[in-house]
Amino acid sequence: MTPKSDAGTRTIYLPAFLEREVRWHMESFAEEGPNGLVFVGERGAPFRRSTFGKDWREARTVAGLPDNFRFYDLRHTGHTLSTRSGATLKDTMVRAGQSSEKAAMIYQHSEEERQQEVAGMLDRSVRKARRVVAQKPDDQASGTDVARDR
Repeated sequence: MTPKSDAGTRTIYLPAFLEREVRWHMESFAEEGPNGLVFVGERGAPFRRSTFGKDWREARTVAGLPDNFRFYDLRHTGHTLSTRSGATLKDTMVRAGQSSEKAAMIYQHSEEERQQEVAGMLDRSVRKARRVVAQKPDDQASGTDVARDR
């Protein structure tokens, strides 16, 4: 199957914690060679829509995912986790094989928990900066710094 755009042809670097599972999967289930399929149906052919749903439901149950978790939600999860790790928009676009910012933004999500984390990071950053300013001699501090300290 050919990618939708040139951005779809890429090298993907996986986190090290996945190495063992990916190696096991490739040795146990995937076709051999650089052009071999990574996911193969029961009869050695590409998955068919008619049978994939059943396989996905079974895998979802084994993994403990909720019934409403769709296969495509894995793409959303990957995008969101990539961004949360500090990846830029361009980084996530390259990882996902997307050629437009609009497409990439569809897959990124921000939950309440993440908003709390961002607020905490902002708080730590500003508090650190204020400590640095407070340690400056008055003749090196700006007028705003001096006003804040008094």
